Amino acid sequence: MPDILDVPTGRRPTAQPETHTGRFLIISVVAALGGFLFGFDTSVINGTVGALQTQFAASSWVLGLAVSSALIGSAIGAFSAGHIADRYGRTRTMIIASGLFIISALGSGLAFSLWDLSIWRLVGGLGVGAASVVAPAYIAEIAPAHLRGRLASLQQLAIVVGIFMALLGDFAIARAAGSASNPGWFGITAWRWMFFSGLPPAILYGLGALFIPESPRYLVAKGREQEALKVLRDIEGDTAPSKVVEIRRSVRSDHTPHLADLKGGRFGLLPIVWIGIVLAMLQQFVGINVIFYYSSVLWQAVGFSEHDSLLITVITSVTNILTTLVAIAFVDKIGRKPLLIIGSLGMALTLGLMAYLFGTAPVDPSGKPVLQGAAGTTALIAANLYVVFFGFSWGPVVWVLLGEMFPNRIRALALSIAAMAQWMANFLVSATFPSLQAIGLGWAYGLYAAAAVFSLFFAVRFIKETKGRELESM
Repeated sequence: MPDILDVPTGRRPTAQPETHTGRFLIISVVAALGGFLFGFDTSVINGTVGALQTQFAASSWVLGLAVSSALIGSAIGAFSAGHIADRYGRTRTMIIASGLFIISALGSGLAFSLWDLSIWRLVGGLGVGAASVVAPAYIAEIAPAHLRGRLASLQQLAIVVGIFMALLGDFAIARAAGSASNPGWFGITAWRWMFFSGLPPAILYGLGALFIPESPRYLVAKGREQEALKVLRDIEGDTAPSKVVEIRRSVRSDHTPHLADLKGGRFGLLPIVWIGIVLAMLQQFVGINVIFYYSSVLWQAVGFSEHDSLLITVITSVTNILTTLVAIAFVDKIGRKPLLIIGSLGMALTLGLMAYLFGTAPVDPSGKPVLQGAAGTTALIAANLYVVFFGFSWGPVVWVLLGEMFPNRIRALALSIAAMAQWMANFLVSATFPSLQAIGLGWAYGLYAAAAVFSLFFAVRFIKETKGRELESM
């Protein structure tokens, strides 16, 4: 039975050959490799931190700069990627991002000090930021409306798989060498191999981008309508010519979008741009990266050893992968808004419970909370349920919405602003958690719970359902 492109445009649905779903899946997987590198590049440094501090006799703040420089680069890369994608195309932007990942992996693996490592990490961050913009925009623009949510969710799946593979790779390399500080294959120190391990997926990403079609929305915007028509025949079938006309009406082919195109409304930017910015920032303000960056604090407080805490972190990343698969299965059936609402409710309850448990827990002589018995088990369950609720809702659905919610003529540029805000929020949450921890974990998780409550209000009040809608109707 062929797939049917069933969209609310008033025209008769067009049958799609069965082979097209597989074709779109392959194209989307190539684009989502940027998401894999996004997760991999930001996480691979975790296994190298101890070895870097020992080899370079680094102070805490210099080491912190090396770790966080990727986040700074990501914000810059995200801000720049929209203009580059609108000027040179989505696939060329992927190739540029691939080059940045390759340079970063090589430079980081060959680093002779933490100062030049920080530069190479910043270069990788530029690639991460670019990938975080171009992948959701491209997938939204190339996918049929009835598959768009599932295919766009591949971005988040690729991110969490990238995180898992980086952690697993670091563990395997360190175990093979005996330590991240020990010599590995060919006498090269193990931590250098951890950075080099990013080379194969970075090269594959660039090669893949050479063989996938350009976005038809970009092609129409550049006046290359015959090329767009060829791509759209695989998506729209016989209605491709009328789709070209629709796209032409929604873009201005003689004008490359600039920041001035985003201005409007009472608060300086178009309302839809503000909604995208707040949506992206809330994804971070609910504290998800605290669970992944600082999870050992939680698990050791519950009573687990450092080794077991690392194992639990890996298990948590697997949980995140599995729940993202749930989102892929239901985002085009249930819709984007219901998933966000359910996720917000679950996150608010679980984070609120964690805030209560840590806020009322007794402390040891060093001031750390101690959870014993039922309280420790409850916190462990609550933290994993929190990851579950985030994993099928705000994790993947935010990227789906950011890729499709903006009008054609400003999509890439508006998405770049929202993605930059997301990276700034990521940096802010990650940088402030140690200070909040000093005040008390109860306060920290209480703030994230408050953000989850606000995310519920925001989703109900400001998010419009986009399931099954054509991009030209946004």
